Amino acid sequence: MSREKRKAEHILLGSVLPPGPLASGFDDVSLMHDCMPDLGLKDVSIATAVAGLKLMNPLIINAITGGSYLSTDLNRQIAGLAAASGCAMAVGSQYGAVRRDQNIESFKVVRKFNPRGIVFANMSAKSAPEEMRRAVEMLEADALQIHLNVAQEIVMPEGDRDFSGYLKNIEAVCQNSSVPVIVKETGCGICAKRMAQLIDVGVKLIDIGGAGGTNFLAIEAARRSDRVFDEILGWGIPTVITILETRLLKEGASEVIASGGIASGLDMAKALALGASAVGMAGCILRKILEQGFGAALEEIKSELELLRNIMLLTGASRVSELKKVPLLFKGETYQQLACRGHDLRTLAQRR
Repeated sequence: MSREKRKAEHILLGSVLPPGPLASGFDDVSLMHDCMPDLGLKDVSIATAVAGLKLMNPLIINAITGGSYLSTDLNRQIAGLAAASGCAMAVGSQYGAVRRDQNIESFKVVRKFNPRGIVFANMSAKSAPEEMRRAVEMLEADALQIHLNVAQEIVMPEGDRDFSGYLKNIEAVCQNSSVPVIVKETGCGICAKRMAQLIDVGVKLIDIGGAGGTNFLAIEAARRSDRVFDEILGWGIPTVITILETRLLKEGASEVIASGGIASGLDMAKALALGASAVGMAGCILRKILEQGFGAALEEIKSELELLRNIMLLTGASRVSELKKVPLLFKGETYQQLACRGHDLRTLAQRR
């Protein structure tokens, strides 16, 4: 099967398959209410910054589609959504466009409809530094997103089976990149050990891509004629767990984008309170575009960002950074897993 057709299947299956089966963990997290916040809604700012890039709001429309016959129109709409809402955005994998000159226009359309926005290029961790440079130039990108998708490749019938040398290659890219380098998992999360290694080689920002959102293992399993991988469709680290893996690192060692099952302003607020500087959404935006169109998708984004502002008011946080001081309460399986990993949940519950 051609790469283009495979990418189109990813889009179509991603729009119909449900998230999970592993839960992201956000239902097990509660924010402490502040009954006297001493704020007005006008005082609440949702502006933030990641890797030195100033963002109008913390929502990044994350990688949805690589090059395919469906991608040009989708990327045009996503670019329009980003421009109209002030969100940063990432494109899907440019691997085919860089290596084979395929569907280049499906990526270049982004700058036509979002000329002044924050845009992330996207390449595989196996790509050479020169290929990464070309991906950045193709979009006049503000940052480079390098994706890790080992579990997806294993389930993919035509996927890679050798993942050696990734860290060394990422280090070479960091040494040669003219823009900040982001490493992004695609739905299975990143543990503290690997975060520390990525930071040590120069990665400026980590998108933890936890389990609980769009499930690329399930997408690839749906493309297979057998069911050999059905038992591991719930593989990965839930999003809440992998966000908090940063607490096992040296304080201030990493900036984090939280993604994986974030579907509302409440999820955004919880992710930011857990320690993220920004959040990524992809699957729910894709479904909204395909089912209800551009206008409905834009209204949904604006509505969720407004909900975020109101939740910040309810917690007494006038800035995104202040959400990291809001007390957090945990329950259920998420509480148990965090305790097993050695997280001091009492400190999180009693802060401020």
